[in-house]
Amino acid sequence: MIQLISYDTLGHANHGWLNARHHFSFANYYDPERMGFGTLRVVNDDVIAAGTGFGTHPHNNMEIITYVRQGGITHRDSLGNEGRTGAGDVQVMSAGTGVAHSEYNRGSEATNLYQIWIEPAKRNVAPRWEARVFPEAQVEDKLVPLASGREADLEQGALLIHQDATISGGRLAEGRSIEHELKYLGYLLVSHGSVDVNGQKASKGDALAISDVSRLTITADSDSEVLLIDVPAAVQPA
Repeated sequence: MIQLISYDTLGHANHGWLNARHHFSFANYYDPERMGFGTLRVVNDDVIAAGTGFGTHPHNNMEIITYVRQGGITHRDSLGNEGRTGAGDVQVMSAGTGVAHSEYNRGSEATNLYQIWIEPAKRNVAPRWEARVFPEAQVEDKLVPLASGREADLEQGALLIHQDATISGGRLAEGRSIEHELKYLGYLLVSHGSVDVNGQKASKGDALAISDVSRLTITADSDSEVLLIDVPAAVQPA
């Protein structure tokens, strides 16, 4: 089954400095029908005003992946890490036993990003943070693994997460089709353009929740950018 999650149906909170759309229940947005998707717990589509951001706050036992679509975000944490992740790049924070961090848009334009939380397969790991620049070239035959707990993806340069999950992404030129194999459940985000996945169409801001389907044909109806999250069903972590 492939279910369209329309951008217009997402939870919405506008705090002035932060304009957030929630794919799943988060903060003051609660929908018992949208509590997560397998081990995928949070997908927030955030727009952060210039010169603002999230002050220092704690996390534990969660894999937190940030994909910046526009602008940039500057990370600082209690481990001594600090760095800026720009548009098209990805950062991963394994909260593990506990870490406090802040995230600020120190630029002169709004920052738009996806913040993704995945429940870990193992609790209380040592906390860590890592960021990486990924190529901007359009994909020709497959999506690029960006963050993963799978050895084959890590060998291709994906950032480590502590779960048997993979976040892949890429830019597709109008008219191009690629094939993709899902291992578990799929949650596809359209960050730009419009696509057709096995006959189901989705446009910028939409998502597709994919279950009981392993082989995907992704076709770009216009120049597009997608992020595909492949996660197992919820399990009790070790």
